[in-house]
Amino acid sequence: MTYEGKISGDGKSITGTFTQGNQPTQLVLERATPETAWAIPEPPKPVPPMPADAKPVFEVLTIKPSPPDEQGKLFGVRGGSFLTVNTTLMDLIKFAYGVQDKQVANLPEWASSQKFDLNGKPDIPGTPNPEQLRHMVQQALADRYQVKFHEDKKEMSAYVLSVAKGGEKMEKAAPDSGALPALFFRGLGVLTVRNATMEDFCHLLQSAVLDRPVVDQTELQGRYNFLLKWTPDESQFGGMGVKVPPPSDAADAPPPLYTAISEQIGLKLEAGKAPVRVLVVDHVDHPSAN
Repeated sequence: MTYEGKISGDGKSITGTFTQGNQPTQLVLERATPETAWAIPEPPKPVPPMPADAKPVFEVLTIKPSPPDEQGKLFGVRGGSFLTVNTTLMDLIKFAYGVQDKQVANLPEWASSQKFDLNGKPDIPGTPNPEQLRHMVQQALADRYQVKFHEDKKEMSAYVLSVAKGGEKMEKAAPDSGALPALFFRGLGVLTVRNATMEDFCHLLQSAVLDRPVVDQTELQGRYNFLLKWTPDESQFGGMGVKVPPPSDAADAPPPLYTAISEQIGLKLEAGKAPVRVLVVDHVDHPSAN
């Protein structure tokens, strides 16, 4: 976006053209005064977390077809309510059960093409954690889409996570911490993990970073803390809809993902074939009326 204009003689306004892409718009900017300036509202009070042992369901859930010209995709929580934008039934199943497209079988064509916006209020006050969100969406899939499935194992291309020859190098989380797992990015290729199991780590890798399922063969029990830094390549972060920039040629650039996992946390990630969990859908309907 660009803006080019001419300031007035009294310095109180600029008359010019705002351009986004190839669309120019005439725009006059006027200097704000105490009388015309907008008041900055107080930030809303944060919604406290839901009790960790709660099993919420949606008290109210509205499902509407997405507008045809709606852009992007969203899963989020605002003020305790769960929102999605431009999401298919396949998107909801992947979110609820932590799987990729190739791990869902027997879905009709519309389940991957028809998009919906969801707005749901939990029946328990507070902000739900990720596990509670998944539980709510699982219930909604069964109640509103009549999703019924059974689980199976299928040999397919996957990434296998195991312990490297020198042993794992991660810090064990305190067993009595009671905290929820936290896995978050401070930037592409900068991952902080706190109080997380290997299953949590594999779920994050396959849902956000890699293009195949990730199978845990570490046999590590308990929860761990670690920081993982690597230089991503163009095959990664497709699950987040992110275009990865070209890798840096700086001498201090972090190593590729596979090297970083081995050197920094003592694990090994290899591509191969492995038995992978598959959801075989037995029945599904279009969403019931609101």
